[in-house]
Amino acid sequence: MWGIALYSESGMLKKKICMLGSYGVGKTSLVARFVNSLFTDKYQTTIGVKIDKKVLQVDGREVTLMLWDMAGEETTAPVRLNQVRDASGYILVVDGCRRKTLDVALDIQQRVEGEIGPRPFVVLANKADKRPDWEISDSSWMDTARNQREDGGESGGRLSDTCLGNRKSAR
Repeated sequence: MWGIALYSESGMLKKKICMLGSYGVGKTSLVARFVNSLFTDKYQTTIGVKIDKKVLQVDGREVTLMLWDMAGEETTAPVRLNQVRDASGYILVVDGCRRKTLDVALDIQQRVEGEIGPRPFVVLANKADKRPDWEISDSSWMDTARNQREDGGESGGRLSDTCLGNRKSAR
């Protein structure tokens, strides 16, 4: 079972999703854009965790996503994985302009898998507006995806199904 399916008295489904990645990849900006349709290019350092919620209608059901925007990983301050333990899934955010952020994201994924166990996840490449400046080539993305499949990283493709309750293991 991945995460905890929480239901309120009205039967609304709540799911916790953690935003993980290196510092400065744009986790906070992505959450602000998704939740409030706002964007700013000013960098905001997250200290600890910031929690936002977004209510969606999915197949006639109300689903509340609790988005945990977690402080970015730095060499001296790794992501606190205990906060991922009860998540339904997580999003690994990568800055396409900084190759190292993909390596950090893959390291976080391996640590989650090793310390907590498999969880559904997706890798999200951010900063598409700066695509000409990207340090991560298309072939690197393909190699990463291929390696995840070969290493048994099957949980990556199941985040949306699991979070929305389309699989038995998500309930």
